[in-house]
Amino acid sequence: MKIAILSRNPSLYSTRRLVEAARARGHETKVLDVLRCYMNITSHAPSIHYKGEELTGFDAVIPRIGASVTFYGTAVLRQFEMMGVYPLNESVAITRARDKLRSLQLLSRKGIGLPITGFAHAPDDIADLIKMVGGAPLVIKLLEGTQGIGVVLAETQQAAESVIEAFMGLKANILVQEYIREAKGADIRCFVIGDKVVAAMKRQAKAGEFRSNLHRGGSASLIRITPEERSTATRAARIMGLNVAGVDILRSNHGPVVMEVNSSPGLEGIEAATGKDVADQVIAFIEKNAAAGKTRTRGQG
Repeated sequence: MKIAILSRNPSLYSTRRLVEAARARGHETKVLDVLRCYMNITSHAPSIHYKGEELTGFDAVIPRIGASVTFYGTAVLRQFEMMGVYPLNESVAITRARDKLRSLQLLSRKGIGLPITGFAHAPDDIADLIKMVGGAPLVIKLLEGTQGIGVVLAETQQAAESVIEAFMGLKANILVQEYIREAKGADIRCFVIGDKVVAAMKRQAKAGEFRSNLHRGGSASLIRITPEERSTATRAARIMGLNVAGVDILRSNHGPVVMEVNSSPGLEGIEAATGKDVADQVIAFIEKNAAAGKTRTRGQG
């Protein structure tokens, strides 16, 4: 097969591992900077050009689209879909997962465990919004934040009111969520491929920090997850419409709660913590499922 990998940086660990795994299984790969792709949007003959040449003959495309280029990246991916190229994750599913509010609403509708979450534009009573999620301490998140950026733990009522007022003064969209104290600064990253959790790791925040992101200095270790956590992760990925996803779960007193569903989960942390060749399993999934025009939405929506 000929596989395109949409990535801004070919030297990134995840991109390199996917290239290695694909070539080891006998496939041809081409890493494309998604912002250098440009499209001919025309009836019956959609095409994509890259550095002066038309891209042709691809059987599958692996999107590794950063959050800052979601709009343009998904437009390019949608063009591949319209050309009949099989996407590992579809453009509609990626857009859905990147919208934190929409994704939480979709998960909530299907009964997935979630932290109590409040969302408001300009509430007349911030105190009532805080009360709605169980009071302080609570977590305040920017809707557009990634890798733990724009996430604040407000430990008192006064601090929560001040932070919410400050964000609203900047016209920022925020979520207010209950703080799962019993998680003790740890979460579980479940790496889902198809309908299976193929690897799972525990991420522990460093001392004095509540965000467990590895980019924030958190540590990763192997963990055995429960059948309920496994089911929650696979269901969350399916609801988002993602074939490959990183589902972040907290262990709460009322069972597993989903914090986020990531459409471009990194491979470095999960492969190091588990010793599993996750990249190879991603390519194996593509081999099994790739077919021309098999995209469910076919670039629609």
